[in-house]
Amino acid sequence: MGLNHSEETHQRLVQKVPECTGREMTEWFRLMNDGPSFLRFDERVRWLLTEYALAHGHATAIVHEYDLVRAHRRMG
Repeated sequence: MGLNHSEETHQRLVQKVPECTGREMTEWFRLMNDGPSFLRFDERVRWLLTEYALAHGHATAIVHEYDLVRAHRRMG
């Protein structure tokens, strides 16, 4: 699967995640770290959708942002 929207749309979704989900991105990242170790993007999105009843756009934005942060940490 993967990210199917523009970077601008992604950033807008990321900004709205706390308001729409009641959790900050850092909390979502913690849940992702502690959750099942799915390798595929779509498996992680599906897990958020079913486990936390998120909208697809928010789940996709969380997983994509999580991947970006983790990649940045590895490079830094």
